[in-house]
Amino acid sequence: MSEPFPLAPSLWAATAAPAPETPPLAASGRADVVIVGGGYCGLSTALHLAERGIRAVVLEAREVGFGGSGRNGGQVIPGLKYDPADLVAKFGTERGERLARFAGGTADTVFDLIERHGMDVPHRRTGWIQGAHTEAGVREVEQRATQWAALGAPARVLDKAETDRLLGTERYLGGWLDGRGGAVQPLSYARGLARAAIGAGAAIHGGTPVTGLARTGSDWTVTTAQGAHLHTERVVLCTNGYTGALWPDLAQSVIAANSFQVATAPLSDNLRRSILPEGQVSSDTRKLLLYFRLDHTGRLLMGGRGPFREPRGPGDWAHLERIVGKLFPQLGAVTFAHRWCGRVAITRDFLPHLHEPAPGLLIDIGCQGRGVGLQSTMGRAIAAYIAEGDADALPLPITPLGRLPLHAFHRLYVSAVIAWYRLSDGGLR
Repeated sequence: MSEPFPLAPSLWAATAAPAPETPPLAASGRADVVIVGGGYCGLSTALHLAERGIRAVVLEAREVGFGGSGRNGGQVIPGLKYDPADLVAKFGTERGERLARFAGGTADTVFDLIERHGMDVPHRRTGWIQGAHTEAGVREVEQRATQWAALGAPARVLDKAETDRLLGTERYLGGWLDGRGGAVQPLSYARGLARAAIGAGAAIHGGTPVTGLARTGSDWTVTTAQGAHLHTERVVLCTNGYTGALWPDLAQSVIAANSFQVATAPLSDNLRRSILPEGQVSSDTRKLLLYFRLDHTGRLLMGGRGPFREPRGPGDWAHLERIVGKLFPQLGAVTFAHRWCGRVAITRDFLPHLHEPAPGLLIDIGCQGRGVGLQSTMGRAIAAYIAEGDADALPLPITPLGRLPLHAFHRLYVSAVIAWYRLSDGGLR
């Protein structure tokens, strides 16, 4: 995987808490469970397994949080792309309601873990606002707020005046506020999970790419680029948007799209009070959604889709910088101090997927841009499944792994769709 364009470190890399020691795997051995991937899911799985007395070893190709877990917008948003009624329609009453409860509690998981383990993670929980830029979007968010409120969530519809006030822009027609949401410094959170997992008894090895998985009898042999290998009965593979060729067809089962972000220099107090004055985070109802927030130092972050390829220069972020000016003209000629991107894994049905293509191998993939809470909570569920052997511990059924038809053409298709939406999706592009 090529590196993002080296303009400057991401905001998160520049401001994160120190990483724990995660030396490369130096010697072969045995583990109860081997986890491939040191992002939120892998780290949460290791932590929750260790708390159950099960020795887990995490093997990460680069460093903890290198992928999407350390490069996302830091928005902690509960729920899934589907509303509760949609989940019931898709999965039936029992499983659909259980999945809605799981999805509705994902933000709780994050803030509970930060508090319980005393993590050095700047965080704030003042809610998430979804702004609607069309009349159809207004109807959509009204329905969404009503459904979640009926399940006990602190959710309410916002009229245009309150939306304008809470967001600091007049570009939306209305919205809804979900009080369960919030924000974290995402790389600090990944490092906090790693430190907590190590403290509970897990082992984490960075700089250790896994090059092979082979099953003999009831055992797996996990081979690394350095030559060291581990024997185990259980492997959990959670590489998400940075999935390579380790397991056949896995990378071809998702679209690994790039999400681009920019961050300003810290804003003055007056400007800071004019944008998201009560500290919520926000993303909107556009097909190519925009997401924005203030961080704990008063920088404005703006994120959205960019080129599918890796960036080649500052121009690949120019559309986001223009959007900042259009949404928040009060900023004037603002300075952008950081530009970065990270990959998210998008599945065909916009749901996370769990696969078990061989005995003892569990795969988790696809977070659709809500990975902070979703994958933290998925890791806890995976640990329960491994410890108890009960598939009901998982929020979703285990499904067959299948590649997307004509996968090689999906990048061209997605790139064309992105270009079209930029022309037609609300006039901000």
